[in-house]
Amino acid sequence: WAGALTEDASSYGRGWKTLVLMDRGRWDPTNVNLFPKTAKAIHASGVPATEIFFACMEGPSSIQKHSDFTNFVLTSHLALDIPYSGENKCRLTVGNETREWINGKSYVFDTSLQHDAENESDQMRYILMMRLWHPDLTNVEKEALQFTFDCLEFDQLLSDNEEERFKAESI
Repeated sequence: WAGALTEDASSYGRGWKTLVLMDRGRWDPTNVNLFPKTAKAIHASGVPATEIFFACMEGPSSIQKHSDFTNFVLTSHLALDIPYSGENKCRLTVGNETREWINGKSYVFDTSLQHDAENESDQMRYILMMRLWHPDLTNVEKEALQFTFDCLEFDQLLSDNEEERFKAESI
């Protein structure tokens, strides 16, 4: 489990962590081996995901209102283990709409909108979170965004040296 990766993200609040299965279209082999049935089911479903991870949030805690400034993906939350499910202790607010996480229910929303989360219980809350390509994107737009993600991981893709580019492309 990892906490916030950036100072901006850590300012949202304490008490939340993630366990990544997929990041920017690449599966994490170590974590996938921890959850092989989940990874296999997601992969087999063909869901157009760019990120997939478990997110936990200790109680009581909150994630402050923020925007992810990204509208080329939508975010899905599947409630896995919600303390006091149905008692309105764990909530997500997007814009002006607040919804309670309920075990087994999923929600899809746009994280470019202001959103926050609350866990008023005394227990850990667990969800499966997926960032999905926005359905209005064309295949060319998805490929261009994926290339940008790939360049962040392998800057040799932009190298003037043809051999370096070839090696990076083969990876």
